[in-house]
Amino acid sequence: MNRLRLILAESVRSLGANISTTVAATMTVLIGMFLLGIFIALGTWVLSWSHHVKNELLVKVYFKDSATPQQVNAVAARLRADTRVQTFRYISKDQALKEMQIRYPDLTKGLPANPLPASERITPKRAEEIDAISASFQPVPPGVLKVTNAPQRSHRILKVAHLIDVVFLIAVIILVIASTLLIANTIRLSIFSRRREIEVMKLVGATNWFVRGPFMLEGLMCGLVGALTAVVLLVLSKTVVLPSIIGKLNAGTDVHAWPFWLNAAMLIGAGLALGAAGSGLTLRRFLKV
Repeated sequence: MNRLRLILAESVRSLGANISTTVAATMTVLIGMFLLGIFIALGTWVLSWSHHVKNELLVKVYFKDSATPQQVNAVAARLRADTRVQTFRYISKDQALKEMQIRYPDLTKGLPANPLPASERITPKRAEEIDAISASFQPVPPGVLKVTNAPQRSHRILKVAHLIDVVFLIAVIILVIASTLLIANTIRLSIFSRRREIEVMKLVGATNWFVRGPFMLEGLMCGLVGALTAVVLLVLSKTVVLPSIIGKLNAGTDVHAWPFWLNAAMLIGAGLALGAAGSGLTLRRFLKV
């Protein structure tokens, strides 16, 4: 306990005595964690949106007006047995017309008869399997007019969704590496300015861990303060800026970013880890006295 108190007291004294480098290290952590927090929030929202769009991809089996109930049931039995199908729903001619009247009232006004066929709307378990499900109905079974999955639109959506996944992963990796290098370099400058102090401590017999302890604790404190400040700024951004942006985007209710508490916990953990690791690893070259 006495050693811990000594290390804590030394860390607090050093932070106050080297206020400029302390502020520089803390601001570096703040900027890095704030940018990382914004990117995680926006990136996970875009990922959720891409998954939402993929879930809207459907395979539609249209029936002939002359299709018998047995032929409709045969298609339903085939879909029920297909492990690639998540759900399917039968849409009658009347239901199809009602939906069309709601979506396009001007086009459906004054129709002499119902031109829309009955259909099965199929949601695949994986959006990438829509082509395989469509191909399973070739040649078309008795009573089926045609099978469609809007291939051009579907393939374009899947390409964009995959591109978003890859870009998000690469950007997070680059941002984490850049933040780590920036924070480590700032801490290295702080330690370099106190290299004489480290040499004196080593010459009077201090162990490596006794020297390293206060510096790592300083790094933890800078990382914690910087990360907490970044979280506060993110809370303000979430409250003031985010509603005006998200409110203008036409997205489903199932589109959302990661929970804010998870983002905040990741940032605080990253700030602590980067602060301590940056101090501990950078100090190694100055311990060789």
